[in-house]
Amino acid sequence: MAPSTTPLAALTKALTKGRLLWWAIFALGSALLIAALYWQYVLGDDPCQVCIQARLGAVGMGLVGALMLMLPDTLLNRQAGFALTLLTGAGMGERAFYLYEIENFRGDGSCEFTLGMPSWFAVDQWFPAFFEVRNICSYTPEIAFGVSMAEALMGIAAVVCLLAMLGSGLLIKSTLAKRID
Repeated sequence: MAPSTTPLAALTKALTKGRLLWWAIFALGSALLIAALYWQYVLGDDPCQVCIQARLGAVGMGLVGALMLMLPDTLLNRQAGFALTLLTGAGMGERAFYLYEIENFRGDGSCEFTLGMPSWFAVDQWFPAFFEVRNICSYTPEIAFGVSMAEALMGIAAVVCLLAMLGSGLLIKSTLAKRID
């Protein structure tokens, strides 16, 4: 019998075997950082405290992808990768939602000119070109078709979190299926 070529089978394979997923996570995190830097340095939209915190989620996502590409492709490593991807995606999504609330006048609007990280994680001092707060929270720029950056990041974060949870579940299911056979 020929192997299944349904879209679900292809998705299951991509999420549970090989390195394509981790290349995609690395590329997504890198693309999000490049886009943020483009908006900052080319278009002149300086980032606020919460924008930089969301940017840290994107960078974390890219670093998870890079780390997973270097580690052996084992069950434990892949599950850890899914957990870290979920964590970075959820963090980015929460910060994007906070920004969305501020730009729609529903949040508390508190924002500072410091990043608010502990001294042992002073990325704004180590890499100011990437992580320095330069504006107060107010709005995020429109990306395209009336979609703000906050809305786009919420959507991206939701998809990333969904894929991380789905991948983890499919990996558990395929592992248990192998053990039963």
